[in-house]
Amino acid sequence: MTRIYLDHAATTPMAEEVIKTFTVEMNKEFGNASSIHQTGRSARKKLDDSRNTLATSIGAHETEIIITSGGTEADNYAIFGTAYARRIEGKHIITTQIEHHAVLHACEQLEREGFEVTYLPVNKEGIIDVCELKNALREDTILVSVMYGNNEVGSIQPIHEIGELLNDHPAYFHTDAVQAYGGIALDVNDLQVDLLSVSSHKINGPKGIGFLYQRKAIHLKPLLYGGKQERQKRAGTENVPAVIGFAKAVELKQQNLESTINSYKELKNAFLHQLESKGVEFTINGSLKNVLPHVINISIPKTDVETFLIQLDLAGIDASSGSACSAGSIDPSHVLVAMFGENTPELRNSVRFSFGINNTVEQVREAANKISKIILGS
Repeated sequence: MTRIYLDHAATTPMAEEVIKTFTVEMNKEFGNASSIHQTGRSARKKLDDSRNTLATSIGAHETEIIITSGGTEADNYAIFGTAYARRIEGKHIITTQIEHHAVLHACEQLEREGFEVTYLPVNKEGIIDVCELKNALREDTILVSVMYGNNEVGSIQPIHEIGELLNDHPAYFHTDAVQAYGGIALDVNDLQVDLLSVSSHKINGPKGIGFLYQRKAIHLKPLLYGGKQERQKRAGTENVPAVIGFAKAVELKQQNLESTINSYKELKNAFLHQLESKGVEFTINGSLKNVLPHVINISIPKTDVETFLIQLDLAGIDASSGSACSAGSIDPSHVLVAMFGENTPELRNSVRFSFGINNTVEQVREAANKISKIILGS
């Protein structure tokens, strides 16, 4: 049985060109980029070229890119780095109830350290009200962290409007763009964000590598101490082959971004239309308009998500009930709780399907057919 992978929001397979580039560079560029000899200088050149590729993809300057171990570290650096650097100015932070746990758990830790955090609610589409954010702003607010696109339901937040709002406020503006990057065009200057987090494994690149965009003049307190790597912002010998592989994945995404977006939309529509044609009853969780092109979260009445996911697995379909970081947890999705409230049916009958570069229309239709048989028993 050939499996159908529809969980790209959790992680993506490495693209063939990325695998080739990554493996070649593992043999070729083994040098320490901080070394002054030729082998080290060669690694440094490749690192700098890759950093420039990453920066260009979001309209940034290469000096504004900090290489990290992934999205979690990038989020943590933005939040803790801001809090510790600006605690004299204030201890108030604003975020949302539906952030990734890399943000939420970081904020919860800061609360234990004496910071105050406002968690903005969302509507039933999973989107915040900018007016509520405006009302939550205070003189001592030092950071606003709002994710670009949600990893569970795909809802896109009004980041540009928030950027405009914060023009006249000293708070730093951070967005977790891990799920959005590579599936939608991003420009940090247009969005007016100060900090932006990205992870390679969400865009068919290597795992364990990512970056934090830090706008010039924004000061963060480093979380790691050691050498002077990353312009003294993030100590540790750089994983040069992984950065090169990451840059290759970015190149591929940038070259084909429009066609990739259209492909994801086609896959999503084909999947939903096939379910409808088979008579499957479902509702879409999240926004129909302001949504990432590759993510769809649906609620199927009279189903239990844990049993349903096992049935999908047995049928050769990989899907998810939400964040992969909560796999194995019996707790309901905090995103769906924020959207619908506690003890609502959506908490027990919702499944996320997410599409990627290796999916075909035939695959998603086949998956929809298998799903209909599971649900309808025919």
